[in-house]
Amino acid sequence: MASDREFVKFVCEQLCGAGEISSRRMFGEAAVYLQDKVIGLICDNQFFVKPTEPGRAKIGVPTEAPPFPGANNWFLMADLDDPEFLADLVRTTAASLPTPKVKAKKTRRSSSSSATAARGRRKISSTRSTAGSRWRVPWPSP
Repeated sequence: MASDREFVKFVCEQLCGAGEISSRRMFGEAAVYLQDKVIGLICDNQFFVKPTEPGRAKIGVPTEAPPFPGANNWFLMADLDDPEFLADLVRTTAASLPTPKVKAKKTRRSSSSSATAARGRRKISSTRSTAGSRWRVPWPSP
């Protein structure tokens, strides 16, 4: 079941005291970011915080559950009525996470190279050798 946009907006408003909060919809659910770090997920109108040791210490005894089938356990936040606590928890969680890797920008291939790539299939030829029947692939030399 997909999460409601209103619920995603509500959670982001509750967390706005932590800093630059944003969300991104993915597969009907949402990921919550604090300054480009994924700190939580919203799945089935439930808010899950990424599990970290400092976050566990801040919560005490967290309720853990998988946000979706097949996932590892995250901290399930059932009480969303304390924005100061949530903002502090999210800041603590983000501080313990590594900085996200910068992805290299994809470059477009020129039209001549894409045409070559489409035609660039290698032919496989069979050759006989003393070791018996083998297949040889003509690879370009480095």
